[in-house]
Amino acid sequence: MKKRVAVIGAAGQMGTWMCRYFAPRFEVTGYDEDESRPLPRGVEKGTSLVAAILKADYVILCTPTRKTPEIIRLIAKEMMRGALLVDISSQKLKTAASLSRVPAKISPVCIHPMFGPGAKGTKGQNIISVPIRDAKKELAAAKSLFPEATFVTIDSTEHDKRIAVILGLTHLVNIAFASIVSKDEKPSLTHKMSGSTFRIQKALSDSIMSETPELIDTIISNPQLRRIAEELWKDIGRLLTAVQENKSEEVTDYVKACQARIEANGGTAESYKKMIAMSRAMDKK
Repeated sequence: MKKRVAVIGAAGQMGTWMCRYFAPRFEVTGYDEDESRPLPRGVEKGTSLVAAILKADYVILCTPTRKTPEIIRLIAKEMMRGALLVDISSQKLKTAASLSRVPAKISPVCIHPMFGPGAKGTKGQNIISVPIRDAKKELAAAKSLFPEATFVTIDSTEHDKRIAVILGLTHLVNIAFASIVSKDEKPSLTHKMSGSTFRIQKALSDSIMSETPELIDTIISNPQLRRIAEELWKDIGRLLTAVQENKSEEVTDYVKACQARIEANGGTAESYKKMIAMSRAMDKK
C-alpha cells in the first residue's frame, strides 16, 4: 500500500511541482485555500486543511512564509503519529521556531529547495536542511524524499543571513533592473544594440519577474536583507559621487579591491567564459 503525501498550498507553483514529483511514488492529497485554482491532475482534493492531513504520512507545506507558523500550529496536533511535517519556506527563523514546538508524536523536517518550479527533477539541485530536533534523523528523512538532491545543513539564523544574499540581493537588484528596462520606449532598438552582458542580465531579471508577486515579497521581506541593501545603496552612491567629482582613482581602487576578493574565491576569468557560453546558447534559440 502506497504511503500518502499531503501537499498544502497545492495549487501554487511549488505546490504543483511537489504534487507532480510525489505522484509516481505516493498517494497525493492536495489542499489550497484558494479553491478557484485547479489542482494537478490525479491529485485528490482535500475538503479542508485538517481533512487533507489526517491520514498523511508526509505533510509538505508549500505555503507563504508569513502564514506557515500558524498553519503548523493548526495541523500539528491533528497529524498521525509518526508522520513527517515538512516545511519548504524561504525564511527559516520563525518557521523553525514553530516546528520546534510541534508534538513529539510527529517529526519536523525543515528544508529549503534551492530551485524553482521549472526544475525537471532534483538531480544536481541543492536543498538546504535546517536542524530542528535531531539533525541526522531529519536529514535522512529529507534525503529519502529527495534522494537525488545535494544537501547542505545550516542553522536557521545562518540560513536567513545567507539567503538574504543568495535570493534577497539578487531579487532586489533584478526587480529594480527589470522595472527600469520595462519602461524603455524603444525596446527593439535596445535589443538590437545589446551585447552579451545586457542580454544575460535581462534574461535573468525577466525570469525572476515570472515569479508570483507574493513569492517576491516573501524573498525581499527577509529582515537580514535590510543591512545588505543599505550597503548596496551606499556603494552605488559612493561610486556615482566619485565619478561626478572626477575621482577616478577612488573608482579604480574600489574595483581593484573587489577584483582581488573575487580572485581569492575562484577568479573572474572562468566566469567570463561561462558568460560567453551562456550568450552563445541563448543566440542559438
